[in-house]
Amino acid sequence: MSNILIINGHDFYKNRAEGNLSSLICERIKTKLQDKHTIVTTKVLDGYDVNTEIKKFLNADIIIIHTPIYWFSIPGILKKYIDDVYEPGIFFGKSNEFGRGGLLTNKKYMLSVTWGASENEFDSHKESFLEGKAEDDVLFPIHKTHEYCSIQKIDTFSIFEAMSKINVSEQLNRLDLHIKNNIN
Repeated sequence: MSNILIINGHDFYKNRAEGNLSSLICERIKTKLQDKHTIVTTKVLDGYDVNTEIKKFLNADIIIIHTPIYWFSIPGILKKYIDDVYEPGIFFGKSNEFGRGGLLTNKKYMLSVTWGASENEFDSHKESFLEGKAEDDVLFPIHKTHEYCSIQKIDTFSIFEAMSKINVSEQLNRLDLHIKNNIN
């Protein structure tokens, strides 16, 4: 039985991104994992205590961060959470080689993200808006943040066109399969 921390990094925007899908995804992840794992959660928008969050990280074997992607990055509220919680001496230390001083070895993380873009915008031709980049290329800074702390990557889960009328049931089934293949 693993200890899993689920972080909901959604930020609220009235009439645009109110967080219903993010809450649904985080609850689904929790429901799918709670029988075989010990689950703790954080909803960043509800506030947090830095010391409590650090303890959650230190106790976790797997960290699952769910976030919408706003302007090709994570919401500012989630970035602030990372700035507040990922403390030197706990998450990373000094090293002779830049980026190799991570202290959270033997931990894994998974990003669960929602995009406004369609799936075919990624891995497209160089002349496309995303210049042929894959989704994990766009998420490069957040992946490097976790690598800097020596947390190992689990494959990213993405829902595309999240601002459109997606088939939520179908997307949750995809999430279930992703969890089954990557965590359980």
